Amino acid sequence: MHYEELASLAQQLRVDAVRASAAAGSGHPTSSMSAAELGAVLLAHHLRYDFDRPDHPGNDKFVLSKGHATPLLYAMYRAAGAIDDEELATYRTLGSRLEGHPTPRLPWVDVATGSLGQGLPVGVGMALAGKRLDQAPYRVWVLSGDSEMAEGSVWEAVEHAAYNQLDNLTLVVDVNRLGQRGPTRHEHDLGAYARRLHAFGWHVVEVDGHDVQAVDRAYAEARSTIRQPTAILAATRKGRGVAAVEDREGFHGKPLKDADAAIEELGGPHPHHVSVQSPPDVSAPRRAPRGTVELPRYDVGDTVATRTAYGHALEALGSARADVVALDAEVSDSTRTEFFAKAHPDRYFECYIAEQQLVAAAVGIQTRGYVPYASTFAAFLTRAYDFIRMAAVSRAGINLVGSHAGVAIGQDGPSQMGLEDLAMLRAVHGSTVLYPCDANQTARLVATMADLSGIRYLRTSRGDAPVLYGPDEEFPVGGSKVLRGGGDDDRATLVAAGVTVHEALKAADLLAEHGIPVRVIDLYSVKPVDTETLTAAATATGCLITVEDHHPEGGLGDAVAEAFSDGRPAPRLVRLGVRAMPTSATPEEQLHAVGIDADSIAAAVKLAVESGVTA
Repeated sequence: MHYEELASLAQQLRVDAVRASAAAGSGHPTSSMSAAELGAVLLAHHLRYDFDRPDHPGNDKFVLSKGHATPLLYAMYRAAGAIDDEELATYRTLGSRLEGHPTPRLPWVDVATGSLGQGLPVGVGMALAGKRLDQAPYRVWVLSGDSEMAEGSVWEAVEHAAYNQLDNLTLVVDVNRLGQRGPTRHEHDLGAYARRLHAFGWHVVEVDGHDVQAVDRAYAEARSTIRQPTAILAATRKGRGVAAVEDREGFHGKPLKDADAAIEELGGPHPHHVSVQSPPDVSAPRRAPRGTVELPRYDVGDTVATRTAYGHALEALGSARADVVALDAEVSDSTRTEFFAKAHPDRYFECYIAEQQLVAAAVGIQTRGYVPYASTFAAFLTRAYDFIRMAAVSRAGINLVGSHAGVAIGQDGPSQMGLEDLAMLRAVHGSTVLYPCDANQTARLVATMADLSGIRYLRTSRGDAPVLYGPDEEFPVGGSKVLRGGGDDDRATLVAAGVTVHEALKAADLLAEHGIPVRVIDLYSVKPVDTETLTAAATATGCLITVEDHHPEGGLGDAVAEAFSDGRPAPRLVRLGVRAMPTSATPEEQLHAVGIDADSIAAAVKLAVESGVTA
């Protein structure tokens, strides 16, 4: 296209943004209008993409980090012929693929955006996959707003991209000066952004974002830059082209009051159709066929930390499957991801202490068909919770592993204790939450996770624990194991997972000495939960006592309680968990102090029996 045609295309994108928002009665047309030239030049001259084959291995990646600007994105799709005028008119309506913020319901959208500050971190993951895994020539283009440059996650991504010399990544910042409630921090001071990006090692280009020729040159410069990611800082005006809203406050997230007049001011409909460049003719990455997973095997009675079993199982899984990758947040010697890193260094990604980038990279990498396992301390996954939440919106398939969970870690104290992670991950849509108690169970679940969908979470423990199960035992997701009792004389049921399984077994032995038989359930699948086994135990014993190394809110106890929320007769529930604020102490002292060690469990059962609430 000639530059005059590019300018006309930009006007068409503005018109369609106005039309879509007006039809919906909501949306963000002014945020879309500022970036119209940026979208037009990218679509017509630089994006290499086959809209008929969104899975083409050579397709460039386009991430709309400023996800509220969907009127622009959908206008671009219309210009490319991917959607028609009729579908554009369904914007933000029930059943439409054209949601208020983009999601992968559209085949050309790889990840959901809209929670600001996430597009660039996820784009870094895509670019890492292109460089190190696919070794393919596709580029990753991220269109960001200036407001979201205040997010800390952006700067985690900026440093990570520069460190890894991701010259296949281009960040385009639409510096339109206005945020939701007024001016942004730096307004139109491009130099303020440039100085920061230069300091991190980026190549930076400053342009007038409404000059199509300058934008075209900037994109070409980004494509020719090597060993550095490029940031294009584009000065624009929000609501560009319509005098009533251009560069004026108070119009964020609102359709234009007089859409017809605005469209006329923009020159009316511009019936352009864009022929997008075809992607390079590259083959899909060749991966070795899957082999048999030779999981580590442990003898009953051995003492092995579940985190150690995780590391060895992940290493074995990586040997059998070339699609498995591992990421860690500079604690691989503690999470035991180091075993995978040594065996498969080409598929290991060190994200350093940047947990948001850790999860974002996993999300970006999985868009390329890989199966990522991202590991850190369970406590530190809380920093990345918004990324986990949005990963579910993205329909992403990632495995998260949190080690050093609970008070059982001991002397390090509460800052290192994951005591909220089960609640956090259970609340994620479609998630799977697993909490193994021994090495063989851990190994089996690690392998199982690889073929699950959605967000999968495995909780591991720091300390050595006795191996309870043989290496050939099966652990289906949604299942549990009855380790003690099961007869008609059981007086109560202890429901535990992970560390507390061993304490519950000790408590059962103590109670047996006093003539009180109890049932012990290892509820290793915290979500989905084994409702059938819990219901049978409730019917037989009348009382379930849950024991968890976790705060009582949202964890194991709530998972068990919810099993009886659909009309099933509810048993008496006694819930033991971490209710006090821990301090530094030995693991044994910690478990006793919060009332989840064997003695405390036995005391709780005796109290229940004496009060007559058990079978």
